[in-house]
Amino acid sequence: MHWLPAILILPYVILLFKTYRSLLHLETFNVSIDPKTFISVIVACRNEQKNLPALLNSISLQNYPNHLFEVIIVNDKSTDKTFEIVSEFNVISNILTLDNKGKGKKQALRTGINAAKGNLIISTDADCIMGKNWIRTIAAFYEINGPDMIICPVQIKSVPGFFGRFQQLEFMSLQGITAGSAKSEQAVMCNGANLAFKREVYLNNSDNLHDEIDSGDDIFLLHSLKKENRSKILWLESPDTLVTTGSSLTFMSFLKQRSRWISKGKAYSDRDTIILGIVTFVSIVLQLSYLIVCFIYPDLIWVFLAILVLKSVPDFLILLNTSGRYAKRKLMWWFLPVQLIYPFYVLSVVFYSLIFRGK
Repeated sequence: MHWLPAILILPYVILLFKTYRSLLHLETFNVSIDPKTFISVIVACRNEQKNLPALLNSISLQNYPNHLFEVIIVNDKSTDKTFEIVSEFNVISNILTLDNKGKGKKQALRTGINAAKGNLIISTDADCIMGKNWIRTIAAFYEINGPDMIICPVQIKSVPGFFGRFQQLEFMSLQGITAGSAKSEQAVMCNGANLAFKREVYLNNSDNLHDEIDSGDDIFLLHSLKKENRSKILWLESPDTLVTTGSSLTFMSFLKQRSRWISKGKAYSDRDTIILGIVTFVSIVLQLSYLIVCFIYPDLIWVFLAILVLKSVPDFLILLNTSGRYAKRKLMWWFLPVQLIYPFYVLSVVFYSLIFRGK
């Protein structure tokens, strides 16, 4: 009878194995045409004077004709020299700086997209850097496949020590699930740091972005788009489109960021995302519950170990695949200690979110 609750881990195992199987069918996209699509790159930023120079330099080096893209920087009430840095950056001739007509990132993006000339929008963040073929590869993929939304890969910058390794593995696991679920046509996540979509698609769905919630401009657009049966949402597998974004320097900033992410859950209506959230939370609660019970009933250690193994196998396979695609295979040496700590981390994020409301 003590084994019966452990059966609740099976939905998680089945769902993650399905995701892993989808990852095995990913094919790297290679540019085979000379794209001509006009692109609008939108960046919403607030007090980003330290990060903007690196981003603007990355964009200035793009292997894409200047007359085929524009860069729109939307200044969201910055109090530093964000506006001055953009204004003085004359390497990019096709750059436009706008003031946010509203408040917050969602309104800033809306301001930029309303002013955009391109039929295809690429959103990114001020703390990102990308390779020279970033725009060209996305444009070619768009012209060949004609998607409504293109989900592109993201990685975080390396931070020394165990905390840094933990962040990278956790983020890569999210990227693995993002890619696998999109490949199986059941996308559950995306990242606004590297996301492309039709301007028309955004305008048609902009009323469904839950402006009452500060974050979620990307995920709510995805969820709204999925409700349209004919929507085409694709993952773009290419090292040329990989964007590197900033990582948290302290555990508290990391906790606050993840708390903001989880606080959006109350507004989710997408079935695939809700199911993933439930089965993941149940697997973590099971793991922790049996770990605690083992101190009272030592004979149940085998049940705990069985749950740990069942959960770890698909987690390991997804991370092994993703770390290989991102050329980060050495991080897998940290898998076991991260796997043991992960349930405590998730519960701490949940409790923090409940106490501080994701602030």
